[in-house]
Amino acid sequence: MQYSHFVGRFEVELKFRLTSRTDFLACLAQQEHHIRFIDNIEHDVYFDDAQRELATANKSLCIRRITPANINLWIVKGPGESECQAVDISDHAKAQEMLKGMGFEPVLSYRKRRSIYFIDEYHLTLDNIAGLGDFAEFAIMTSDETKLADYRHALWALARKFNLGEAQLINQSYLSMMLALQLEQVSQHCN
Repeated sequence: MQYSHFVGRFEVELKFRLTSRTDFLACLAQQEHHIRFIDNIEHDVYFDDAQRELATANKSLCIRRITPANINLWIVKGPGESECQAVDISDHAKAQEMLKGMGFEPVLSYRKRRSIYFIDEYHLTLDNIAGLGDFAEFAIMTSDETKLADYRHALWALARKFNLGEAQLINQSYLSMMLALQLEQVSQHCN
């Protein structure tokens, strides 16, 4: 089922590190909202070629499997900060094999526990990633590039209703945070 919340070429997103998942949920309870799903597991596998051309071009390519919702997505982000496109696919394993056949290889795989809520045209995600912690993303998809700044302003207003501000803002993708965590773990193991 396609939700209009996930349609568009651009995604305006604010990501925050949460100090309290409970506080976030208490603020959410004070807002009129709809539940998309609660506590699904998303397994993301990121691909690049041997020369890491996608990373060099500030792009990412991900195959996402969501359970138990039984959703499979092919997601491409970049090169612009707000550029994001996703399409439903029926067979995540076949898509991964196709990418490998074209010379791409998995560069990172991780799981996150995710709940998605809708407030008006915005979608909020509540994520937990082992080793990284709890995060909230406030986002909207659009195909109208002229609205990006206005949407960013509106997302900030919504985030303030959750007592979130610059101090909690994270400007890194989960991909970059997980790669940094991997490097840190390798470094600690080698010492």
